[in-house]
Order: sequence, then structure tokens, then C-alpha cells
Amino acid sequence: MQDALAGVWRTLTGEELPPVSLTGDDSVLPGPFRVPTAATASIAAATLAAGEMLRVRGIEPGTVSADARHAAAAFGSERLLRIDGHPAPSAWGPLSGDYRAADGWIKLHCNYRRHEAAVCWALGVPAVREAVAKTVAGKTVAEVESAVVTAGGAAALMRSRADWLAHPQGQAVAELPLVRLDRIGDAPPRTLFDSGRPLGGVRVLELTHVLAGPVAGRVLAAHGANVLHVGAAHLPRIPVLTMDTGQGKRSAFVALDTEGGRARLKKLIARADVLVQSFRPGALARLGFGPEQLAELRPGLVVADLSAYGWTGPWARRRGFDSLVQMSSGIAEENAADAPAPLPVQALDHATGWLTAAAVMTALRRTVTEGGTWRARLSLAGTGAWLDSLGRSAATSSEADFADLLEDADLLEDVDSDFGRMTRVRMAGELPGAPPRWDHATHRPGADTAVWSPVGAAPGREVAPATQPG
Repeated sequence: MQDALAGVWRTLTGEELPPVSLTGDDSVLPGPFRVPTAATASIAAATLAAGEMLRVRGIEPGTVSADARHAAAAFGSERLLRIDGHPAPSAWGPLSGDYRAADGWIKLHCNYRRHEAAVCWALGVPAVREAVAKTVAGKTVAEVESAVVTAGGAAALMRSRADWLAHPQGQAVAELPLVRLDRIGDAPPRTLFDSGRPLGGVRVLELTHVLAGPVAGRVLAAHGANVLHVGAAHLPRIPVLTMDTGQGKRSAFVALDTEGGRARLKKLIARADVLVQSFRPGALARLGFGPEQLAELRPGLVVADLSAYGWTGPWARRRGFDSLVQMSSGIAEENAADAPAPLPVQALDHATGWLTAAAVMTALRRTVTEGGTWRARLSLAGTGAWLDSLGRSAATSSEADFADLLEDADLLEDVDSDFGRMTRVRMAGELPGAPPRWDHATHRPGADTAVWSPVGAAPGREVAPATQPG
């Protein structure tokens, strides 16, 4: 684990690894991939980055620590979430899942209605699982993948690792670093708001959807950032993921397809310190918020761009999710028997989220020490390549062992939320100089106004005004 973390830290910072304590091993989760190592290393990297933010404030961070068991729980946080003692609704849509085609397996991602509709349109079938399965069975995986993607849906056929490494997108991903951090503009060194927390007074604008981007914002909120998640009222949401990843954030709606909404976003960016976004590459630029425009609008901004398959190559703009990237890149195929064998948790999403938070805090530190406007880029496929590079585990845990984490009360905590009494995974990563915490539980989507709360204000809710009659 130490070697994995040291490699990540060098990629992020170019520095030697500070003192850190890592405990546990890969036996806490099943499967051949070293998911607990990746989880522990990415959580430790983010916590170390928070510690370095403390250090530039003149506060000794103490020795950072991360534990593999806690890391595994954090990477499965949406599965461990409980509302009033009951599991939250499943994140998976009724048509989502693995289907056997004439020559292999394909995964269809239908958690959103528009993606479900694209599958049904592409295949010419009603929204009935049996009808989808029958039609897929009569086609090749390539035919199904091409038809669904062309229709605007999300699908991935199961490739082997060798096939992925020979694929043009696999080759493009292999050329990319795990994290790319670039200075994209000039700005004077930043002066931090006086705070005893790593990100106290730092305003983070989050334009993300499931799952990596929201995880990044959740981590930043736990270290004291003022995080405002901006979505749109008409966009679909997955309740369990919204509840799980919204800890410590405010939530507002802005209609970016309107001139007024884009003007509101411009005002928010002009006063932000960080922008985390997971639009497909190029989509935000088409709205007038490309990297050059952002650097001009807010000198000193830190921008974090997340994508599924990376920012170069023929699939740079392809829709993708953790489960699809696992299918495309050989992860699901490696241990497949009667069906694809996914990772025990959505590790690509969660690791990318924690690594994004680490990259943001590293870039913020640079804005303090040397100034500039910075851009971080990460991808689920890049994180998958990193996981692959860690080698394989000899762990013998079973999938059922994951449920045992529910019995580990030290990893869980209860809080009141807009959704009821919430049992959630406690924030992972120990930072003695400023223990991370969420100032409040998840707000309902759109419950807050799309404005920045005053720096230093007590955490709370700014409720959106009711629509006036007439």
C-alpha cells in the first residue's frame, strides 16, 4: 500500500511521501484486483493533501492515517447507507445489467430514463427486460453497443484486457497520467481565509453527476470547503446516490440551457475558488465555459475536469459510467465465469473522486505558494489502468463479507437529514491537526439558493424562495 500511495503522491506533487500510517490489507474485499489498496491509497492521498493545506496555514497536520477496512466501507458507502434503519432504494434501473449476446456479454446502463429510452429505441423493443434480452441474444455485442451508443445511450461490451490494450481508446488511456495538473493562466498568489480547517473559506462549485464528481465534493466539504452543488430541476437523479454523496453540501438548481441560467453560473464562477465538473469533454466549453474562458473569468481558479474514458482518443466524448468502464477495459472479463465479474465496489468512481479531491487541494496549495490558475484532469479509465498496474491480490474474502461492515459500528454514524434518520459511513482518513467532518447532512436537491453564503458564516441552509403567484 505504501508503494501505491508513494506513486500517487509523486504524480500529484512531485514530492516525496510525508509520514503516513496505513493499516490493513487486501483481504477486506473479495476479488483479484487490489481494490482495498487503491481505496486506502487514494483516501490517504486526499488526506495528505488536506494536511499540506493545513501546513501552509501554519498548522501542524500530525501524522495522517488511513485504514483498509474503513476505506472499503467508504468505497461502498452507497450500499451501507440507511434511512430510518432501512436500505435506500437501489441505484439500478430495471433494464440495467449484463446481457448475453450472440458472441459475448454486454452491459446496458439504463439508470436514467433517457438512457433506457435510447436502448429501447436502438433495439426496437418495449421497456421490458425479457424483450431486451431476447433481442440482444440475436445480435453481436458490437452491433448492440454501436446501436445503443449511436442512439445516445450508454453501453459497453465485455472486452478482455488484451483487447482493451489493443483498442485505440485503450492505447490513448495508456498514454495519460493518472492525474494531469496544468497551469492554464496567471494569477497572483492566493491569500487564504483565516481558518483552522484545511479548506476553510474555500468556495467549491460542483457541476457533477454520479458518482466520482459528487464523491470529490463530499471529500472537500469534509475538510471545510463551502461546496455548492448545482444541478437542474428537470434532470433525473438517483436518490440513494444523491443522499449518500450530498453530505456537507448545499444544493441549488440552475438552468444552463437558458441565458439567465448561464448568467447565474457566470456570477457563481466569478466568486468561486474551485470548479469541479463532470460534463463530457467539450460540453461545458460549448456553453461558453471552456478552460480559457474560465481562466479569464476567474484568475486563480482551480478547475477539475472528470471524464469516463479520458480526454484524448476516439472515445473522449463517449458516455460512460464505472460499470461500463469495467466492461470495456477488461476488468469485468478477467475473473468472469458464467457472467461478467465486476469489482466488489464501484472503485473507479470512488477512487477517482478521492483523487480529484487530492488534486484540487494540491492545486490550491500551488495557488497559495506560487499563484496561477490550474486545471486537473482525471478519468475513470485512467483510474482503472492504475488499479490494473497495482497487480493482483491473493485475498480469499467472499462477497458476503462486505455485509459484515454493517456490524462495525465504529465505521458508521447516525445523523438527522432531510430524508429521515440517516446512517452513513463516517468520513475516512485521519488528520489529527483538523479532523474532517461534515457540517450538516445532505440537503434535498434544489433546496438552497444559487448564491454563495458569506465566508465564515455558520453552516446552514439558504432556502430557495417560493414562487410568487401572478
